[in-house]
Amino acid sequence: MGEAFTLLGFGPEGWGHALLTAGLTTLAVSACAFACGLVLGTLCAWAKIAGPPVLRRAADIYGVVLRGIPDLLVIYLFYFGGRQIVTAIANQFGHTGPVEISGFVAGSLAIGLISGAAQAEVLRGAFHAIPPGTLEAARVTGMRRWTMFRRIIAPQALRTALPGLGNQWQSVIKESALVSVTGLVETLRAVSVAANSTELPFLFFLAGGAIYLAITTVSGLVFRFAEWRAMRGQPAMRVGG
Repeated sequence: MGEAFTLLGFGPEGWGHALLTAGLTTLAVSACAFACGLVLGTLCAWAKIAGPPVLRRAADIYGVVLRGIPDLLVIYLFYFGGRQIVTAIANQFGHTGPVEISGFVAGSLAIGLISGAAQAEVLRGAFHAIPPGTLEAARVTGMRRWTMFRRIIAPQALRTALPGLGNQWQSVIKESALVSVTGLVETLRAVSVAANSTELPFLFFLAGGAIYLAITTVSGLVFRFAEWRAMRGQPAMRVGG
């Protein structure tokens, strides 16, 4: 037990600093990916709701493709395939040799692209949950589209979408472990290196699980608080007659 505390501590022989840094990297990758997915999901939801037929079809294809391809394959395509494409383009301008792509950037974009497909459905469902009479009343009063979006659609849709977005955030955190294949030292990569170096895989993979569990638990509490704040003043739903 004493050896375990030493190895997980912040002393000269401990891996505490490395694991803490890796945990922060996991949070950073997840936050960037979630933000990217939220932007893509919003645009995709708009295309499905009010976009022209071409954009609506493109949004449908985007969702089908990203839900049908394994997440790990998407990361491989972004990291290794993207590096090949960027290198080919750079060579056309006189650059020689391969061009490296940041594992952080490639991983964040890949996971964001995956998350965007799911977030689009969450946001689309939240929009359709707005009572039609509310939108009709806004149109009758002559409210402009941007004003209606800012004052009515966005507040009500986000209130409804918060639980689904919270679930997507948790999924993004778990998917961030896949970014380790790019060589980025996030939580899974750090605990794998520590386990191989010390030959104590159970201890460090258990520590890695604890890090992920801590992040998801705190995240869940934050989203529950956000849901509570968003629902203040709203009539409680009654079950039964």
